Amino acid sequence: MTATEILSLSEIESLAFDALVKAGTSKENARPLAVATAMTEADGVASHGLAYIPIYAEHVECGKVDGQAKPLVDHPRSAVITVDAATGFAHSAIDLGFEKLIPLAKEMGVAVLAVKNSYNCGVLGVHTQRLAQAGLMGIGFTNAPASIAPSGGAKPVIGTNPFSISAPDADGNAALLIDQSASTIAKSEVMKHAREGRPVPQGWVLDADGQPTTDPEVGLKGSMVPSGGYKGVGIALTVELMAAAMAGATLGAVASPFSGTAGGPPKTGQFFIAIDPEATAGGLFQEKLADLIASFREQEGARLPGDGRQAARIRAAKEGVAVNAALLEKVRALL
Repeated sequence: MTATEILSLSEIESLAFDALVKAGTSKENARPLAVATAMTEADGVASHGLAYIPIYAEHVECGKVDGQAKPLVDHPRSAVITVDAATGFAHSAIDLGFEKLIPLAKEMGVAVLAVKNSYNCGVLGVHTQRLAQAGLMGIGFTNAPASIAPSGGAKPVIGTNPFSISAPDADGNAALLIDQSASTIAKSEVMKHAREGRPVPQGWVLDADGQPTTDPEVGLKGSMVPSGGYKGVGIALTVELMAAAMAGATLGAVASPFSGTAGGPPKTGQFFIAIDPEATAGGLFQEKLADLIASFREQEGARLPGDGRQAARIRAAKEGVAVNAALLEKVRALL
């Protein structure tokens, strides 16, 4: 059995914050990333949590991400906010953008945020969830370095490119949270298997010739399997249009990898749409949302997207999170 250690969410946040600052990240940039790391661990998405801190630290030290970056916020049109992340962490750039996006969406009914020259934003649902907690429908897109090949091809041209939608309830929570990548599984899960020396299930990755493989190392040099075949490619392309083309960010086909130290800053992007349901549904949104959710709940055993994360979040708040002991040793060595 793998050795673990129980940490509270505040301990996870503090550990991540201290490691990032020690690596050369400003406190202003480290805090939102540390908060997101704790939220991610709470949601049970360990592949995107503390496991990424050594990678982030390495990327600050090698210059793939500027830990001291100062994002630049602009308001070019009445319902548009833009942020140039200045090759720094996406989290602080998104935080600054949300400070203006949330009140603007409530004023205008709908507003958008485009982030460019950015970096890996971690779990996209962490960000859209915050919009839902503010009473807004949050829709998010983020592009990534190429790892999915087009239908009929074998050379990756677009990333796993997640999208996320969070719907607000009447009590300041996310009633519904959809967060999924365009690939069968998130690339970070393949990377996690590679680090642990474990094979991946059939149907996760392809080799450089487009043939199925269960070797994660071979798959990382090949391509990810798109979810639903050509439909997954279509989703990845949609996200690329929104997060890269619409944000003026670097296309996944030429962006440097989120892993390793080669290639300099990836300069990828994020795009968020925040909508006030009261502006579009005339007060009927919560009723319709409740009926929609009930149509799932009335079936025994049926699950809504986000149910697993919500259950993990509630459990983590009470009991803490079991973190791999070897990973903790690696993170603590950064201090």
